[in-house]
Amino acid sequence: MTLVRWDPFRELEDMSERLNRVFARPAARTSGGKEQLTVADWIPTVDISETDGEYLIKAELPEVKKEDVKVTVEDGVLTLQGARHQEKEEKGKKYHRVERSYGSFVRSFTLPESVDEGGVKAEYKDGVLNLHLPKTEKVKPKAIEVKVG
Repeated sequence: MTLVRWDPFRELEDMSERLNRVFARPAARTSGGKEQLTVADWIPTVDISETDGEYLIKAELPEVKKEDVKVTVEDGVLTLQGARHQEKEEKGKKYHRVERSYGSFVRSFTLPESVDEGGVKAEYKDGVLNLHLPKTEKVKPKAIEVKVG
């Protein structure tokens, strides 16, 4: 049996890389003294909030054109898809680092039964997509009087 010296820093680095893969975040690695970047699939970040009347999903889509975004609602699932295109390479311009992700993305959300799928509205401004998901009117429970005979 070979004894291996425990290196707590290497263990932390391994754990960090595993977490980056789980959460689809780019991880910086060093190889031969040069930094390499592992790029994961790009997915826009979202905030989801709720009021008495609606749910609100805010998705960050910087540098994504309105025409490149598609929102669909089908069978209780809201799907947000689109693409962010990389700048065309210009002659005489060289990049030292490219960390932003490009390409197509898809995010899907299962909607609660209380959402009125026909009333979903979308607004796009300053790189933020706001999806308004109105709630349906809840049917009030009907009280039934029980007579004692």
